[in-house]
Amino acid sequence: MTSFDTSPQLSVWRALAALAVVFVMLATTGWTAVRHHRESTALQVSRTAWEQGRLDGHRLPDPASAPGRLARFFASLTAQQRTALARDYPLAVGNMNGAPAELRYRANRVALRQQIRLERARMHDTRLTPSGQQLAGRRMQRYESMSGADRQILAFDPDGSGRAAEVLGSLEQAERISVVVPGVDTDLLTFQRTNRRYSAPVGMAEALYAAEREASPSTRTAVIAWADYTSPDGLGIDSATAMRAESGAVRLNALLDALPGSAPVSMFCHSYGSVVCGVAAHAMPGRVTDIAVAASPGMRVENAAQLGTDARVWAMRDATDWVQDVPHLEVGGLGHGEDPMAQEFGARLLSAQEAKGHGGYFEPGTDSLRNLAGIGTGAYRSVECAHDDDACTAGLSDTTKAGRA
Repeated sequence: MTSFDTSPQLSVWRALAALAVVFVMLATTGWTAVRHHRESTALQVSRTAWEQGRLDGHRLPDPASAPGRLARFFASLTAQQRTALARDYPLAVGNMNGAPAELRYRANRVALRQQIRLERARMHDTRLTPSGQQLAGRRMQRYESMSGADRQILAFDPDGSGRAAEVLGSLEQAERISVVVPGVDTDLLTFQRTNRRYSAPVGMAEALYAAEREASPSTRTAVIAWADYTSPDGLGIDSATAMRAESGAVRLNALLDALPGSAPVSMFCHSYGSVVCGVAAHAMPGRVTDIAVAASPGMRVENAAQLGTDARVWAMRDATDWVQDVPHLEVGGLGHGEDPMAQEFGARLLSAQEAKGHGGYFEPGTDSLRNLAGIGTGAYRSVECAHDDDACTAGLSDTTKAGRA
């Protein structure tokens, strides 16, 4: 059980603590800790080739066109023409919002195989240091795993530390869609893990997908492990500002706008991922019915109403999570605002018992995962509130296959 002290004295101490954290971070990491993201070289090359390409003598549409226009373009093609485009422009098609999901999976499989060959050659490149050759080997192994016939890679960008997104289930046939948005230190090498499996995006999505199918076997669900943004590198200045969240929010909403069908969408945002979701919330499409945050350092607002969304807002935090000690303030652009677990924030507070720390919210068998699955399937009556009452489900009824309650 968590108690909330809203006394003026606490606010003063929180402000002082926040300033102390700011000064420590400035002294130890410096403003140069911010990573400057550049457009992917490989991806840009593929997009440029697409822009200069022709199909039966006709120019190809602008890859930045609205998803609806691109969807109509692909729908007008024969199967052979779509296959040819995926083969000739794999990274462009594989990351194109509006292209059919199945075509993106095929295109990204082509792109991954191309990258496997490049990394295999780099493993033996004498111009690289031994550590560089070892990194090439690790990336090659990751790409080999991702290129498997059973993987549905919705986005893939090999440049720098890399970005990716993967789908479990069928987006086209789903009656409900869930999107998992992870936090700091997320890249291609941490996209999935063997150790601490359920703290990585793929493991989170796998656990949620299994829990949703258990919670509502008759509901067709799909889950997206969305790591298609450049996350902060560690807990420095980068993670204390909204810069990565702002660019990530644009990419996240581009994905949401391009999802096929009309199934309700639930967002599950962990740690810094909740900052991304907070920044993105006001522009999310209306089909987003729920935004659930776990281990949130803040959502860049002082209360849920300021998010500018009609979606229900949920929050959870385990009692042993270190993020509870982070000052929930915004000072000079540093910090992410009010604690979503504070009563005055206005979120629906969920139980996170047995989550065991900052990375354990998607561990099978935990209250936190069961609650996330209940939200994802619209089984709101099944969720456990943070307190011994039903306050978090007040006014809700189960909507397993459609819309807001």
